[in-house]
Amino acid sequence: MKFPRAHTLEQIATIIGAEFVGAADFVITGMNEIHVVTPGDIVFVDHPKYYDKALESEATTILINKKVDCPDGKSLLISDDPFRDFNKLTRFFRPFEIATNTVSSKAEVGEGTIIQPNTFIGNHVKIGKNCLIHSNVAIYDHTIIGDNVTIHAGTVLGADAFYYKNRPDGFDKLVSNGRVVIEDNVDLGALCTIDRGVTGDTIIQQGTKIDNQVHIGHDSVIGKKCLIASQVGIAGCVIVEDEVTIWGQVGITSAITIGSKAIISAQSGVSKSLEGGKSYFGTPADDFRKKYKEIASIRKIPELLEKIANQKL
Repeated sequence: MKFPRAHTLEQIATIIGAEFVGAADFVITGMNEIHVVTPGDIVFVDHPKYYDKALESEATTILINKKVDCPDGKSLLISDDPFRDFNKLTRFFRPFEIATNTVSSKAEVGEGTIIQPNTFIGNHVKIGKNCLIHSNVAIYDHTIIGDNVTIHAGTVLGADAFYYKNRPDGFDKLVSNGRVVIEDNVDLGALCTIDRGVTGDTIIQQGTKIDNQVHIGHDSVIGKKCLIASQVGIAGCVIVEDEVTIWGQVGITSAITIGSKAIISAQSGVSKSLEGGKSYFGTPADDFRKKYKEIASIRKIPELLEKIANQKL
């Protein structure tokens, strides 16, 4: 997330009550998670295992829970709880806005777009031209929708990321301030749920078609002209490249990439990145032909055991 205007290191430190290392007028322009940071951003880190990754990232301000050597050209914010203070910054720069109408007066709706009854359109939502949004759809704040998009009943765009820190007294949520972005000519089936990014965007690119009851987690990017069948679950931070086909009830773990034009058969479980241009099946998902050969081999085990037993007799 980029801030509405640039702030100084001293100003940010004052907001969260943190000590800082670096010039007081060091410029900060936004805040993001490690996988989407750019120069000018704040990134937080609260475990020594990830210190180097954060310090060496594109982020130029590191919110950290220990005094360390500050890399050249960067600054530090020293906090006893970076997770808590990252949430403070989110609430400061993007506070929750109460809705006062079913369709917010702060939303923008393009020419020719039809919004059926009982649909909720949140604050700062932008919807393009010639879209059809059926009843009981909920579109949370800051969502962006392109032209010629169809969204069927009961779909929810922009719910919070499923992202928690396990503390002794329970789970602490990382507050989401990202967006959902739906590009042109996308169809979304009934009862789909697409979570917004934690700090960045969850994106469905042009021409993709999604069936009913599909879930897409935070910060995932679905490429152009993909087909995703019913009851697919895609975790956060997944990259699905262009023209991928995913059949029903496939589950995909977080932070992996599915290569362009891959085909994943129904009920497969994907636990690692998959190369494009191939067909996959099974749990864990693997090359379609290889997996069926494995199944055929397993079926021969009783026959082999019987042969071994007979040899012993």
